[in-house]
Amino acid sequence: MPDLLLELFSEEIPARMQAKAADDLKRLVTDKLVAEGLVYEGAKAFATPRRLTLTVHGIPARQPDLKDERKGPKVGAPDAAVQGFLKATGLASLDEATIQKDPKKGDFYVALIEKPGRPAIDVLAEILPVIVRTFPWPKSMRWGERSAKPGALQWVRPLHSIVATFGIDTEEPDVVSFEISGIKAGQLTRGHRFMAPAEISVRRFEDYEAKLYAAKVVLDPARRKDIILADAKTLAQAQNYELVEDQGLLDEVSGLVEWPVALMGSFDEAFLSIPGEVIRATIRANQKCFVVADPATGKLANKFILTANIEASDGGAAITAGNERVIRARLSDARHFWETDHKSFPEYRDSGLRPLDQRLKKIRDQKIVFHASLGTQGERIDRIIRLAREIAPLVGADPDKAARAAELAKADLVTEVVGEFPELQGLMGKYYALAQGEDASVAAACEEHYKPQGPADRVPTDPVSIAVALADKLDTLVGFWAIDEKPTGSKDPYALRRAALGVIRLLLESGHQIALSSFLTEAFAKFYSSSGATWGVLINAAGFDERALDLLSFFADRLKVQLRDQGARHDLVDAVFALEGQDDILMIVRRVEALAAFLATDDGKNLLAGTKRAANILRIEEKKDGRAFDGAPDASLYAQDEEKALAAAIDRARAAATEAVAREDFAAAMSAMAGLRPAVDAFFEHVTVNADDKPVRENRLKLLNEIRAATRAVADFSKIQE
Repeated sequence: MPDLLLELFSEEIPARMQAKAADDLKRLVTDKLVAEGLVYEGAKAFATPRRLTLTVHGIPARQPDLKDERKGPKVGAPDAAVQGFLKATGLASLDEATIQKDPKKGDFYVALIEKPGRPAIDVLAEILPVIVRTFPWPKSMRWGERSAKPGALQWVRPLHSIVATFGIDTEEPDVVSFEISGIKAGQLTRGHRFMAPAEISVRRFEDYEAKLYAAKVVLDPARRKDIILADAKTLAQAQNYELVEDQGLLDEVSGLVEWPVALMGSFDEAFLSIPGEVIRATIRANQKCFVVADPATGKLANKFILTANIEASDGGAAITAGNERVIRARLSDARHFWETDHKSFPEYRDSGLRPLDQRLKKIRDQKIVFHASLGTQGERIDRIIRLAREIAPLVGADPDKAARAAELAKADLVTEVVGEFPELQGLMGKYYALAQGEDASVAAACEEHYKPQGPADRVPTDPVSIAVALADKLDTLVGFWAIDEKPTGSKDPYALRRAALGVIRLLLESGHQIALSSFLTEAFAKFYSSSGATWGVLINAAGFDERALDLLSFFADRLKVQLRDQGARHDLVDAVFALEGQDDILMIVRRVEALAAFLATDDGKNLLAGTKRAANILRIEEKKDGRAFDGAPDASLYAQDEEKALAAAIDRARAAATEAVAREDFAAAMSAMAGLRPAVDAFFEHVTVNADDKPVRENRLKLLNEIRAATRAVADFSKIQE
């Protein structure tokens, strides 16, 4: 079957847009093909700085013929209805319709519409211009003489040519004939801008890719990345260094070149007095270059690796020298920022405050706003200090150190280095805290209080860092919940889901227990009292802040996501959260793990089935009688041994499970519940619940309720899916 080759050749496409643009091109074309009945075998899209390319293979040569029956009005219907039917179906008269008889509804007209399929190349000629004109670039432009005319093409950068061929691999392909803003689709493209700028005639994807490579263009972004990474490592190893890998930078650089050539440059060793992270950020941000390290020490070397887009006649000497000049100037700026941050502000020179404390005072004096509805950064720092001091004993941290770390944690936001490189916030706080003689745990917390920032990010282990990280994230969540700025759908502009997952990971991986409901209520109270807000605290019947309970529910949802990603069942999380007072993340997870292990056994499966059966009977009978069958059963009404045995088993299991839960031995609690299984099985086998004797029936239903109540010592079994 025929294949399609499509190339859209333009000026340089921003690297950040290329991957999505390739995916969008593939999606738009293939979706439209399928909608037109042209089901293809495979497709792949590529992007370079100057082209988007799509190959789709195994496309049928023509659309299938379409046959469709269209039901019309009844025989004898008004003329307006008949005329509408004829117009919609394209029939000349009712003579071309058939009459379908229906004894119940009456006879009605039916049109049999036969639409012959069109050649696939004609369909492509129709759909491709529409896709190009409506392509979803984040930003686009118009250019040239036609730019002011209605309907002028908008593209990310000026579009120069279009390749569109269609045909089987054993024959010369046809050109898909269409034109967009004066650009006619054809078979001509161009290679590398400088090394092979002449036109190239291409036929299908295989010779297209090969001819581009001969013209110094590596089409596949993955292949360009492999070349850059391998050549950079080789250059570094040749001088006994190792490349500091950077996937984000590799992705970006591969989108800047069509023919990658790795070169090594150097800078003055004196700049190594700057922290390595600052050097790396400077070279990365300004010149998109990689840094290298000495494998013996792990410290940066005064070398860098750049990726050129040309094989220069001088071996890249001029390109390297140009990058060295720019990097020298940028590192000079970085050193100036670094040295300035260690000095006192003129206005605070006589204050006796150390440099980082001066930055903190600047934050307070200038009343830098955190959020229009949440006050200043200074007010937020005060809340974090109070929270960190309260959390510290719960996680084994020194309260004074936690409070000091919370006080300094945001001070580096107004330093020169962070102003230039925001991604270094926290890290620079650690350096400056150490420089002014702060405790090592306090300095570490200045960096680590932002962590973890994602599922792959590490979790702090120092208790002071844990306390401040929890305080920072909880204050963020409480604040935005207080002003009702919660995530909605896919929108989460303040990264509140990430903050909640951060709290969960901090508690789980550090092994600390915090009762979130009472703690969140206290945090809300502190927020309201410190913010000067005019709204009141919403208290429900249980005495807890309604917003705190809503935030606790948000934590439950995030925990389900976390556990589901780890392979756990979300219904087990529901079963545990359904119990009263389940707000300790660590204990919830341990209980879920024990419940999962229990349900994997025969005893667990059978007890779940028996409990579900009891719950179903109760639900039906409670609905029928309009009442709940709670309260203790009357032992004098037990008419069969199985009733007595079940009652005794429930008492034993409930007592043992309650005692095991109290000592947080959830495996033992599940084992105690397993003791119910024989008695439950025997009860359902030998006892008729809906006895004719009403008191006996009611008593047996109460006994079933006791099963349900007893199992709630470990989980709400009604939430568990069989």
